[in-house]
Amino acid sequence: MTTGHRITVEQGSEHVRVVHDGQVLADSRRPLLLRETGLPVRYYLPPDDVRTDLLTPSDTHTHCPFKGTASYWSLPEKPDLVWYYPDPKPEVAAIRDHLCFYEVETVTE
Repeated sequence: MTTGHRITVEQGSEHVRVVHDGQVLADSRRPLLLRETGLPVRYYLPPDDVRTDLLTPSDTHTHCPFKGTASYWSLPEKPDLVWYYPDPKPEVAAIRDHLCFYEVETVTE
């Protein structure tokens, strides 16, 4: 990792629900919390807690020097709304195949 850049991944217990246009896309009580220097906390959700049946794989791929190459999923009106790392760098291996949304409503109880 670059000097001063830090990433941590921890198991969270928050209730994370992702809603778009009134439709629940994900509902999880098992999020992984990824904290990265200079960025907001990101919630990576297990695929079993995401309505992947509503999403379409995208041809988009991006590369992060700290996490690896990301792949994306889309809704018809929201391209590349979700990303995941099928083969992340060893330092963040826990996020493998977990999905992260740009728009997240977090519910805590």
